[in-house]
Amino acid sequence: MTYNRITAAEGAAMIKDGDYIALSGFTPNGVPKAVFRELSKRAVREHEAGKPFQVGILTGASSLQSVEGDMANAHAIKFRAPFSTNKDFRTHVNLGEIDYEDTHLGNMAERIRHGFYGTIDWAIIEVSDLDEGASECKAYLSSSGGISTTIARLAKKVIIEYNHFHNPNSKCLHDTYEPGECGFDRQPIPIIHVIDKVGKNYVPIDPKKIVGVVECNIPEEARVFKPLTPETKQMGYNVAEFLVNDMKQGHIPPQFLPLQSGVGATGNAVLEALGQNPHIPHFKVYSEVVQESAIGLIQKGIITEASATAMTVTNECLKKIYDNMDFFKKHLVIRQSEIANSPEIIRRLGVIAINTAIECDLYGNENSSHICGARLMNGIGGSCDYERNGYISIFTTASTAKNGCISAIVPMCTHVDSTEHDVDVIITEQGIADLRGKGPLRRAHEIIENCVHPDYKPILREYLKISDRGHEPQSLRAAFAMHDTFMRKGDMRLVDFGEYLK
Repeated sequence: MTYNRITAAEGAAMIKDGDYIALSGFTPNGVPKAVFRELSKRAVREHEAGKPFQVGILTGASSLQSVEGDMANAHAIKFRAPFSTNKDFRTHVNLGEIDYEDTHLGNMAERIRHGFYGTIDWAIIEVSDLDEGASECKAYLSSSGGISTTIARLAKKVIIEYNHFHNPNSKCLHDTYEPGECGFDRQPIPIIHVIDKVGKNYVPIDPKKIVGVVECNIPEEARVFKPLTPETKQMGYNVAEFLVNDMKQGHIPPQFLPLQSGVGATGNAVLEALGQNPHIPHFKVYSEVVQESAIGLIQKGIITEASATAMTVTNECLKKIYDNMDFFKKHLVIRQSEIANSPEIIRRLGVIAINTAIECDLYGNENSSHICGARLMNGIGGSCDYERNGYISIFTTASTAKNGCISAIVPMCTHVDSTEHDVDVIITEQGIADLRGKGPLRRAHEIIENCVHPDYKPILREYLKISDRGHEPQSLRAAFAMHDTFMRKGDMRLVDFGEYLK
């Protein structure tokens, strides 16, 4: 049979004010684009006519400009979860206009199944191919997994975006396993090796739910990450140096362990440095995303196996993968996010977690989401899924920002995403602080002497001297003095702790 074909505008017209919409995709990749481009236009028209129009948006991770950016600018987002990196969305959140829940990506499908977000009115799913069966629709996903299996099963209605930009052979990469209900029929997830496949290569959908198929040909709104800088390259080299030394000490087995690396330029730098280090054996990746650096290392045989939720790459790189599917299907698996971020599997495989921080404090607490405590920068993403459960938990950050006016190492984080209990190692371009087996004061000295920029070492040493003694020395009056000085004077180096102790 052939399902009803509709236009993107017709799909957008079906959505009502207050509806909750769940989307396929993870990062900008695999996110449906056609209907939302029309939906944001419709929201503008509704508001101009004096009518209310806002929707809830649930995704697997961050999405793209056509979804959260344009909808935020149209004042059309009532609620959003679980993650964002979009500048326009961030602006409207920080203005207090959007109810945004920042939560762990590995929990998202579970939270939807438990009804924490109420009824899912719509699922919109991008596919690269479609088997239009009478009893079951087989929806073959495109460049990512996300939460597609769960939302397709639970949503009242489904719109499918059949995006012919994607090659149908992307189905060769997907594994769409969904766990049973916890407390009843949930079994161990039978993934023992990085590229084990345990589910289907498609998302099953009840045809009765499908209100229409939108055919389109829209490239991915792919992110272009900043080029590597001397600082990011040095951080990559420092990560490689740390891992080589840990192998020599026997902390990491000689065959190595799978790596997880966060999204962005630093993640690319880390993988490139590992690929160039002759002392690092060929390795595996169990992560949320594979970026362009990982794809190149797979082609070179340096990364032998990779599992992720998304191919977060440019359209040119994506085409290269599609054109060489006979090769990549032997080395790469794309999963649903709750499997990629599963604590059970991360712990079983012994994944080494490497993520990026905005700031870290003297005792190892880490902030990856907010600026000066209040302003959203990015969501928490899946970093804590990996850092809390990883074999070794590493955070990287440049030691300074804003031309040296901000130190990334501070007395106390203004917002905490990963606590000191879950952070093993902090690495900047200055060096490596191994926090394992050290109490708070030793951690503080390790971080100051190895990770802090020279301009800030005397400042942070002084902070320790003025702090009240205890298991974890702090001065409650001066803990945020560096942040306050930056807000008032534009440069943390101008801090005078004496002002705060009067």
